Amino acid sequence: MNNPKEYMYLDDKFYKSIKEVLEESRKRIYRNIQSEMVQAYWQIGKMIVEKQGGESRAKYGDGLIKELSIRMTEDFGKGFSLSNIKYMKQFYLMFPKSHAVRGQLSWTHYRLILSLDDEKARDFYINEAIEGNWSTRQLEREIHTFSYQRYIASKGNYDVVEDTAKKEPSFDPKDIIKDPYVLEFAGLKPDSSFYESDLEKALITHLNEFLLELGSGFAFVARQRRFDMDGRNFYVDLVLYNYKLKCFVLIDLKRGDLTHQDIGQMRMYVNYYTRELMEPGDNPPIGIILSADKSDTLVKYTLPIDNKQIYASKYMLYLPREEDLQNEMNKQIRLFNEKENNK
Repeated sequence: MNNPKEYMYLDDKFYKSIKEVLEESRKRIYRNIQSEMVQAYWQIGKMIVEKQGGESRAKYGDGLIKELSIRMTEDFGKGFSLSNIKYMKQFYLMFPKSHAVRGQLSWTHYRLILSLDDEKARDFYINEAIEGNWSTRQLEREIHTFSYQRYIASKGNYDVVEDTAKKEPSFDPKDIIKDPYVLEFAGLKPDSSFYESDLEKALITHLNEFLLELGSGFAFVARQRRFDMDGRNFYVDLVLYNYKLKCFVLIDLKRGDLTHQDIGQMRMYVNYYTRELMEPGDNPPIGIILSADKSDTLVKYTLPIDNKQIYASKYMLYLPREEDLQNEMNKQIRLFNEKENNK
């Protein structure tokens, strides 16, 4: 193997700074190309709809699109299949005002968003994808795991979708807690025998996917974080930090049903972090207990009425059917309405 070439005048630090300038420039060029492509496809969709006689008639007659696909493929190569041109037409019909098209997203992002019929859902994923700098793979996962539906279910109100990307968040942990969490990426079968340590190991192995499932703003801190109390050792399964809420997030994993002892243990963890490990500027830590199942009544009467630090959520080891998820959302909405009626 040849030794690296030595330079008399060019040091590594200077060359690295030159390299960074070029790489950043390439990134900007790529983003501009993506933005221009999206605008061009929107314009093509607009022209097709207008050629077909406007929106009311654009749903019929694909002859124009078929011929357009053939000629454009001959002139420009791949990228102008019949289905892709139909997407361009659909793109314009869904976003008839050009200023609604956000240049930060690529055409592949929009292809995924076009599968959504609900306008509020589209707005939600667009805002979150831009705010979180989501890749197309991450956006696809968020859509397939029904992040929007779970967000709405947790609020219990289908008429209100907050633009979380534009607002400076106040400290409200409920905004980041999901129920349930879908952990199908862990590769554990629901009917198999495994220990809590196996689940923990699987989450660490697939840490990136786990952080995506938790939501935006999470960073990994430690696994099996030990602290001493009167000569006894205690271990927090996972410690994270949420830079949006500016607080530690402690996660405890439970293989079976949740018990009041589990909640008491988490309260002790949270109290310790609150009194011993909070830094100036931090908000109080929150604890999330992930269990295979839980009793909402048990959680309600174990925690104080004004609880804002400890939360219990179920985890699912497979992606539920849409019917199952709808039932879960209906349950959450029913509980929310009962709570409101009892106020």
